[in-house]
Amino acid sequence: MQASKNDFWVGLFVMLGVAALVFLALQSANLLSLNFQPGYRITARFENIGGLKPQAAVRSAGVLVGRVESIAFDDKTYQAQVTLAMEKRYAFPKDSSLKILTSGLLGEQYIGVEAGADEKNLAAGDTVTATQSAVVLENIIGQFLYGKAEESGKSAATGNRK
Repeated sequence: MQASKNDFWVGLFVMLGVAALVFLALQSANLLSLNFQPGYRITARFENIGGLKPQAAVRSAGVLVGRVESIAFDDKTYQAQVTLAMEKRYAFPKDSSLKILTSGLLGEQYIGVEAGADEKNLAAGDTVTATQSAVVLENIIGQFLYGKAEESGKSAATGNRK
């Protein structure tokens, strides 16, 4: 009888430990966010979102002010439509702009908010039109290589004329 009682408590303790580890793993991977404060949702349209994912951070001046709620493709405008869940305590002017930024050289992408100067603030359901798409590393490398090839082609052409 005593052994089964101890087995029960040990099993319960192990289950709580496993649940705590799963919770911490989901929190650290941004797959689970527990926020019980009310907020408001806004949308933004981007030409290219790069590697932006749902639950990515929305930051202003380095402070977490919201999360990416969902990402969808608009087949009429051929743009990505990103829905942001902003915390109620942070209000931004209507002419604020959004950028997709990267934390570190190869880190996760997040949305940066630059506050505008309008007197009216963003409200639930508003759409932000001033957006800057993600910088795609492959495009930059391609432009650099194309520029180098074009430059060497011009130098070869001027060298043949001499």
